Amino acid sequence: MSTERVLNFGAGPSALPLSVLEEAQKGLVNFNGTGIGIAEISHRSKEFQAFLDDFEKNIRTQLGVPPTHRILFTQGGGTSQFSAVVLNLLARHRLLHPTATAEETVLDYVVTGSWSKKAAEEARRLAAGNATVRTVVDSRVYSKDGKSFDNIPPHAEFTFSDDPALIYYCENETVDGVEFSHDPQSPASFPFHLLKRDALVPLVADYSSSFMCRPIPHLADHAVIYAGAQKNIGPAGLTILIVRQDCIVDVDAAAKLGVTPVPLILSYKTLADSGSLYNTPSVLPIYMAGLVLQRMKEKGGLPYYEETNRRKAQKLYAIIHEGEQKGVFRRKVQQGSESWMNAVFEVLGEGAEKKFLEGAEKEGMKGLKGHRSVGGVRVSLYNAVTEEEVDKLIAYMTRFLGES
Repeated sequence: MSTERVLNFGAGPSALPLSVLEEAQKGLVNFNGTGIGIAEISHRSKEFQAFLDDFEKNIRTQLGVPPTHRILFTQGGGTSQFSAVVLNLLARHRLLHPTATAEETVLDYVVTGSWSKKAAEEARRLAAGNATVRTVVDSRVYSKDGKSFDNIPPHAEFTFSDDPALIYYCENETVDGVEFSHDPQSPASFPFHLLKRDALVPLVADYSSSFMCRPIPHLADHAVIYAGAQKNIGPAGLTILIVRQDCIVDVDAAAKLGVTPVPLILSYKTLADSGSLYNTPSVLPIYMAGLVLQRMKEKGGLPYYEETNRRKAQKLYAIIHEGEQKGVFRRKVQQGSESWMNAVFEVLGEGAEKKFLEGAEKEGMKGLKGHRSVGGVRVSLYNAVTEEEVDKLIAYMTRFLGES
């Protein structure tokens, strides 16, 4: 069995910095000089509490999270938040509008890929009888084949409800390789200008696939931002929430007004009141994510990673474009809507994709096979994937083009 580390371009759980893995090895045996391993230590110990506080401070400082928002830690991945955001924000809406009917309680969903589609489906399941789930826009309507998620629709196609209980979007669709641009001038950016400016808009964003890869546009305008850690900053098992204070509500009081009761473990108020320690948290993932955040700070924080990730994506899309010109590759996402984190494309010709993937694996490059639901090739460029590693992949792609 080989002990050599390969180049991991997998979509998640994804690559982690080698220095963090090596430091975590030490912590598994002796966490911060306690003589107890991190997987053994009490989550209520002063040493772990201090680490958790530093972790939260690092996120707040590097992302610029304002004091109007709490940072919370939970479990269940982004998928659990498909449910939690619906239940918590329906509770908020009921407290604000005690007599609102199901028709008057509207949940707006922007559907641009597989994850936002799943989120909308879960909302319909949970909101049945209590609220109306409305699709703001479905990007499949604007796709090349009328059925694929391959674009961000034009701003003119977005129509938000007047007073929704929530507005949901997924910033980066990992499966489909579609992403809202962070350039405010881009037609593929999120249309923040269409939101009401005179109210606390219940805007919810899934940032699982791009959290901490660059700054979050209009962060303070969001009600809830959530992210699974297993893409950019840690192993699976940790979910990070940034929740505006007005969305941390008494869910039991809302239940008395007829809204669906919120399980305590999904209640944002429960998490906030307990300092994210209502039950035993994901201690080891928190530790490893904390080490990643410390390393990020030492390397220059988000400005460093934003610029590095920009270069990585530009290089990769340049070679994909070159392959398109030669009739070897075909991008799966319309230009302007491509993801920085997850580039997806096809290798044309009978048996060509299999040959491409097998050749890459022989050169120590793994995790390149596309998601089972869409196929093709997917290259994930998360923070721990270095520019040097991307250059090696591009060199392989260049040779593949020359041999095709």
